[in-house]
Amino acid sequence: MSRATPDRSGRGPGRSVGGLSFSGREIRDLALAWIALSVAFALFFAGGGTTVIDSLAAGAFGSLGGLFVVSLVTAGVAFLLHELAHKVVAVRFGQRAAFRADYGMLFLAVVAASAGFLFAAPGAVHHRGRITQRENGLIALAGPVVNLVLAAVFAPLLALGLAGVSSLLLTVGTYGVAVNLLLAAFNLVPFGPLDGATVREWSTPVWLAAFLPSAALAVGFAVTLLF
Repeated sequence: MSRATPDRSGRGPGRSVGGLSFSGREIRDLALAWIALSVAFALFFAGGGTTVIDSLAAGAFGSLGGLFVVSLVTAGVAFLLHELAHKVVAVRFGQRAAFRADYGMLFLAVVAASAGFLFAAPGAVHHRGRITQRENGLIALAGPVVNLVLAAVFAPLLALGLAGVSSLLLTVGTYGVAVNLLLAAFNLVPFGPLDGATVREWSTPVWLAAFLPSAALAVGFAVTLLF
């Protein structure tokens, strides 16, 4: 998500990566959100609830650890690049932008996943500066578009897995495509602080052109997995 609100910059030494500046607080927030969401998705992938408890009781730490690694490179990367896309476009439009994690929501995500429910609202990129409605809409659109691109990147891994090349490729490809399609479609819902509300406020045709294919792909892939 992205929000055009005043940003209270974090304290601590900053870093510059690829022309983007990151404060110490922002780096910490990104890292903690990446790890927390990866834990949440790993618990959800494992089945949550009693399934996780039974796995721990049986000493299946390797299995859960493997799911955590898969979550890092699928759900974690999906989140990280989604937020960085907001920041890159915001900076391109002359904004000061920084990601701020919502620790309460991150905790809720882990708790919900432990109970077998999926919930992820890790925080948002806050940006400030003079901006047009079009620029604000494009900043919001950048995150979901990156998720669609990532779904396409993971698709060949899924295809190789389905061809029997590797069960690991099948797992990574399936989760990578599923998570990214879900994030793209969900974030484009035109409600509250979600990206879709900002995009639709700028341009309904652009929002429809992004949301309808995203929703169709997400639902279609989910149906394919179920049946």
